[in-house]
Amino acid sequence: MKITKDMLIGDIIQIHPDAVEILFNFGLSCVGCPASQMETLEEATMVHGLNLDLLLDVLNENNTSI
Repeated sequence: MKITKDMLIGDIIQIHPDAVEILFNFGLSCVGCPASQMETLEEATMVHGLNLDLLLDVLNENNTSI
């Protein structure tokens, strides 16, 4: 399943638990907080000033092994 910018962080983690490490490496260390579970990947990257396209590329590149 391809990860998209409008997916909730909580859903990404539920579907691909190993994505947590990638999110941490990008600076999304709050993936465990309750608020982030209802936040989209796009919203999280905007709040943290991260490159959404690069994060999506890495998440989806690793998606087959996640």
